[in-house]
Amino acid sequence: MILAACESTAPPPPRDATKEAWYGAAVEELTALNRDAETAFASGKPDQAAALIEKGQPVMARILTAAQPTLAAAIAASDLDQLYGRMLLQNRHYGWARLLFQKNLARWKHWQPPTADSARRLQQAEDAIAECDRHIVE
Repeated sequence: MILAACESTAPPPPRDATKEAWYGAAVEELTALNRDAETAFASGKPDQAAALIEKGQPVMARILTAAQPTLAAAIAASDLDQLYGRMLLQNRHYGWARLLFQKNLARWKHWQPPTADSARRLQQAEDAIAECDRHIVE
């Protein structure tokens, strides 16, 4: 009985959120919201694009809670931040835009394993930050 009391049981391993049914559906939802927001922005409907971006924020937060988000989730989150940053840049909110581009820079700089797409996205973030910096000093 004393030995049984000293025995410790390890807690169960945390669940992998990326394996849950809701995860894939949430990534698809965010991807669709990004596509619709990009279309609205390109069509000169910034208010509609902003509403879609706002709707995507909690979805993005939820999928990024996974210990190791999937590549599809990282891409969807990156696309949302990139579009929002572009909108802020267009509206001369350079500091806020830079912050979003920095999130993408960190996301892709440390992505493992590196791919051609992650390198392209990293370069895109660096270029966007440089553009913000040019405008900030004006």
